[in-house]
Amino acid sequence: MVVEARLYELLEVSVDATDIEIKKAYKRKSLANHPDKNPGDADAQRRFQDVAHAYETLSDPATRDAYDRYGEEGMRGNGGAPDMDDIFASMFGGPFAFGGAPPRKRRAQDTVLPYTVSLEDLYNGKTAAFALERNIVCTHCHGTGGRHGMPQKDCATCHGKGRVLQQRQAGGGMISQTIAECSACRGTGKKFRENDQCKKCKGEKIVPSKAKLRLEIPRGAFDGQQFVFEGDGDQLPDTKPASIIFELRQTPHSAFEVSGLDLRATVRITLLEALQGFSRTVLTHLDGRRIRVTKPKGQVVRPNEVDVVLGEGMMDLGNTRRRGDLYLAYEIEFPTDAWARDADAPTLASLLPPKRPELPDESDSVTEDVKVCKADLATYGANRGTRTEQPQSDPFDEPNVQCAQQ
Repeated sequence: MVVEARLYELLEVSVDATDIEIKKAYKRKSLANHPDKNPGDADAQRRFQDVAHAYETLSDPATRDAYDRYGEEGMRGNGGAPDMDDIFASMFGGPFAFGGAPPRKRRAQDTVLPYTVSLEDLYNGKTAAFALERNIVCTHCHGTGGRHGMPQKDCATCHGKGRVLQQRQAGGGMISQTIAECSACRGTGKKFRENDQCKKCKGEKIVPSKAKLRLEIPRGAFDGQQFVFEGDGDQLPDTKPASIIFELRQTPHSAFEVSGLDLRATVRITLLEALQGFSRTVLTHLDGRRIRVTKPKGQVVRPNEVDVVLGEGMMDLGNTRRRGDLYLAYEIEFPTDAWARDADAPTLASLLPPKRPELPDESDSVTEDVKVCKADLATYGANRGTRTEQPQSDPFDEPNVQCAQQ
């Protein structure tokens, strides 16, 4: 429940206004009352300052929540500044944030390391060793940061509160205030004097250390899979150690594509093989095996035809007895223009099926010879003209299809 709405009324917004609505209202009100637009108008200058103060309070979630709970009077401390205890109470749900209660514990952040692998690595499995540097709790002071028996003092920067109020210029003559963890004591509110600090960690409580990890990538691993080394990451005093996470990133393969457990490869054959059949090795599998395919005579391989080899895909990690399939997409290589020109036409005509006949001649039809040129289906549909149902493209971006000189 909002105990006071004066700042909302200054901006002419409701008490449940969004951040965007508050920002728009501030811009509108500040422009209307800006001293440059109202020279010599003391009331406009006062309104401009009030609007800036309202936006400064309501644009920050912490100070807005404190204002909604306690109003302006409840927020005031020395010099009219927001009272830090009240702000932290609003942020953390009670007056314990300052003075007396244990500081908020931090957890070391997990480290995610991308690891590049080939498709062969995923198919066959792989073992990789790593030497990493991490932070561990100082073994000399056991994470206290100070010499044995030396007491800690309140941090001089945050006065023992563990948090500080930071101010920065936000434009338009405004100053934005945010609450941040004290970097001097890392949010604990306590700190050893320099002479009382641990000689090994210099009061940091942690020291760098090298670690060796062994990553076992099983057969059937997949792109994007993560391997978690629980507790082998950075450490902080009195917290659970972070983890190191390796995330597999598969590089594109020159011969195979993978989708789920299935593999796909393109097999290039000649026109003679497409018509007469063949028996030869067509590719090398991911484990080094050479794959032989036999297509008997009488089974013509047509463009875009696909065969499947069952059980030659990727292994299923959840069920190692199950494998995907290998799909072979045939691509027929036609003879070159030079070969066609030099070939004996009568011989080819006697070996190949006959040419297709002309279309039936209609009595009222007109036959016209046209000139054709090479094209790419990627340009199909690019000519939009002046149609309005589709956005028109820049004429300079239109594909320029030209026939080659003959």
